[in-house]
Amino acid sequence: MHGSTRLRYEAITGQARAGFNSSDDLVDLRTNILAEYRRQDLRIGVEIFDSRVWGDRPGTPVSTNEVNALEPVQAYVAADFDDALGSGSKLTLTAGRMTLNLGSRRLVAADDYRNTTNGYTGLRADTAVGKGWKATFIYMLPQVRLPDDPADVRDARVRLDRESFDLVLWGGQVSRAKAIGTAMAEMSYFHLGERDRPNRPTRDRSLDIFGGRLIADPRSGAFDFEVEAFYQTGRGSTSLAATASTQSVSAGFVHADVGYSFPGAWKPRLSVEFDYASGDGSGRRYGRFDTLFGMRRADLAPAGLYNALARANIVTPGLRIEATPGKRIDWFAVYRPMWLAAREDSFSSTGVRDASGSSGRFAGHQVEARVRYWILPARLRFEFDGLLLAKGRFLRDAPNAPVDRWTRYTSFNLTASF
Repeated sequence: MHGSTRLRYEAITGQARAGFNSSDDLVDLRTNILAEYRRQDLRIGVEIFDSRVWGDRPGTPVSTNEVNALEPVQAYVAADFDDALGSGSKLTLTAGRMTLNLGSRRLVAADDYRNTTNGYTGLRADTAVGKGWKATFIYMLPQVRLPDDPADVRDARVRLDRESFDLVLWGGQVSRAKAIGTAMAEMSYFHLGERDRPNRPTRDRSLDIFGGRLIADPRSGAFDFEVEAFYQTGRGSTSLAATASTQSVSAGFVHADVGYSFPGAWKPRLSVEFDYASGDGSGRRYGRFDTLFGMRRADLAPAGLYNALARANIVTPGLRIEATPGKRIDWFAVYRPMWLAAREDSFSSTGVRDASGSSGRFAGHQVEARVRYWILPARLRFEFDGLLLAKGRFLRDAPNAPVDRWTRYTSFNLTASF
């Protein structure tokens, strides 16, 4: 049995998202405990997550992204089978409730920075065969976090999350190590199917996502890189109304970075990054990229009270520097300017929009940094996150843009592992 407890204090001034308090602060607590029974090639596991907040006010952005009390996110059975697909192969089958981190985690992930995580219920198969080939296949019912009534969420009411065939995710990934030199190649396909249920209208998404990734991991004294792209097609309703018409979907996402790791005790790495996610412009097809259940912290920005950047309607290059000065400390800093991919759509996840397109495309300059330090190695870790956003013309002039010209976000975290 093992687990962790993370206590966070976060504060923001000059909120970039529309409809929330200009200044706010919040105390978040997330605790998870995993118990697993192992016998030879069989594993049975149960993991409880408890996520709560304190200090919220009217206008504080609190939702099921922050609160999910006493939830059994994982309750699974897993079994390993050696040589099931030939000599030297390995097959692992997992069934039940589980968390998932697939590939780059940009589409399917168990979010780590956010106060709540993503859970999935279904079947998973992992295989490994000769010459570096690996594959993962899933058929999942993503868990819908409950309760979803705002008052019940703020009161941290306990209610079991729901999975049903009204929301289905299936597909998989195939990868090969050293496919091109030292680089790993990966191909992926996922299908998301969604439909309305009583008292829960949806956009009735039916999405097919095709992707590919090529990655060479960082090595001291060498260049590394990653390129990943997704194309999204299918259909969805134009609104949540039951009578809404159906619209075809054509959307895309690209991430690319190249870095160099310098020799030395600090292991410094300097990299140049680029992220593009399409928005919904004036065309007949719906063009806003849907990141499904992907994480955002590693690529773009913190969630929490900030939560302004996601893989939707954004074009942003970035310059990143990171280092590990010792076994107990690591840090990084990133600068990125940001534009809208489609000027008529809302910018990323801010909700700020100018349907006329007359507020331009430039969203602003963002600088962020993170420092982590093990106070007690493997037991107690401190983390500081800081971010400064200088709003560009769009985030200043769009009709529903908050009035502040600057956004400042900080969070202080203590994580105890046991």
